[in-house]
Amino acid sequence: MTTDAGEPTLTIDELAARTGVTVRTVRFYGSRGLLEPPVIGPRRVGHYGPGHVARLALIEELRRQGMTLAAIERYLRQLPAGIGPDDLAIHRAVVASWAPEAVETVSREELERRAGRPLGEEDVERLAAMNAVEPADDGTFRMDAGLLRLGVRLLDVPLSQESILAARKVLIEHSRAAARELSQLFRGEVAERDTRDVKSLSAHMHPLVVQALLTTFQRSLREELGEWLTGSRTD
Repeated sequence: MTTDAGEPTLTIDELAARTGVTVRTVRFYGSRGLLEPPVIGPRRVGHYGPGHVARLALIEELRRQGMTLAAIERYLRQLPAGIGPDDLAIHRAVVASWAPEAVETVSREELERRAGRPLGEEDVERLAAMNAVEPADDGTFRMDAGLLRLGVRLLDVPLSQESILAARKVLIEHSRAAARELSQLFRGEVAERDTRDVKSLSAHMHPLVVQALLTTFQRSLREELGEWLTGSRTD
């Protein structure tokens, strides 16, 4: 079964495997209204789409940050109606910035289970080049769950590995430059303050700055792509 956009849907077992949670957890979130109901297909089997995957990943990220169930419910209620998977992924990226990186060591079988698809050697090489996974000598893989989801989506993008790596280099260089300039700006503001005040300000500013950067970049990218597409149609 596929969505209207032609994307394959998942059973509840496949959704749980893709996101690294249990079927019981999926059902619990659904019973609390945190996760939208699945589309019921033939033989009364529920089917979940990309929006469910993205929303469940956001819920799990909020839970990892120590949010209570009530706080997660409030957070989700504030999201715009009809928010799509890409915007949900942005929210998850902002939430993930509140804490240090969470890297897991997994087997090849678990890696493919999290990826939601079989991975050939070329796929693993591309994921490793994107720093989504790091193969170890014993056959296991160090995996960043957030980067893995992004990397797996990029496997199907019709771009060469060289182009993807060049884009990654551009993003890293410009984000580091922005981080450096913002840090210098904030240092001037807190130079005379108590150490505890500086740490408190840093903790509050981190997610706010990341959200501002993501929102600004998203808007700028849409404008650039819009101008490019408009120009292509008039050529």
